[in-house]
Amino acid sequence: MPRGVPKNGFRMTAAKKALGVVPVKAPVAVIKQETDAEIRTKLSERFMAMDKMTVATMKGNNKSLIISGPAGLGKSYGVMKIADKFEKEGNQVTVIKGFVRPTGLYKKLYENRFEHCVLIFDDADSIFMDDVSLNLLKGACDMTRRRKLCWLAETNMTDEGGDKLPTDFEFEGRIIFITNYDFDSFIQRGTKFAPHFEAMISRSIYLDLAMHTRRDYMIRIAMVVEQGMLSSMGLTKAETDALLQFIDKNCERLRELSLRMVLKLANLMRQVIVTGK
Repeated sequence: MPRGVPKNGFRMTAAKKALGVVPVKAPVAVIKQETDAEIRTKLSERFMAMDKMTVATMKGNNKSLIISGPAGLGKSYGVMKIADKFEKEGNQVTVIKGFVRPTGLYKKLYENRFEHCVLIFDDADSIFMDDVSLNLLKGACDMTRRRKLCWLAETNMTDEGGDKLPTDFEFEGRIIFITNYDFDSFIQRGTKFAPHFEAMISRSIYLDLAMHTRRDYMIRIAMVVEQGMLSSMGLTKAETDALLQFIDKNCERLRELSLRMVLKLANLMRQVIVTGK
């Protein structure tokens, strides 16, 4: 006798045919496509949440925050605007960009170990691809009252003054990660770093800015431009609208969709307007 269940979820036997049983196919899930208005609402809510969570983390109400979203669409700008205000109030904000080794990470965590310190990792995604670094980060982002970090390797590290760093210390600072990585995607694919990403999410507030399609990118760009992004370049409203229409019409052909790309095109447009070439 055949075993298993067929793809349609229904096995037609001779007895069922004799009784006139008609198989009913399982309904096919329909994915609803978001309207532009729905995307605008979604993105407005996500970026508003990003601002609130950033403030809460810098104030110490939260220990760590991970902000995930595509490059060039305003993540860093929003966080740094809040960070500048926070720093003017007498707090210490350190921004780390680029490649970071585990030893360098340990030093930065030690230097920013105090309660008034905020570490912002921006465009430093390589830090998530190293087991040692991830283990240090998990300790620093832990939700327990005391977060003790240890470095028990043979490597001896010194601070900027040449003094030897301790092999362990208590970390009381806050951390914000601005990343292009989609942690949920890594976890779903079951990569070797998936357990680390799950641990990071469990220890931090994780915010996905929900920009996954080119239409999401386009709507986000339009929202920022409408807020006056190009006003300092002397473009009129009609010229700005024409630029957005060009990007919208050609969004599938452009190499990238980002705010940097908008600035490049606006500069070209301004040059043509001024020189006539």
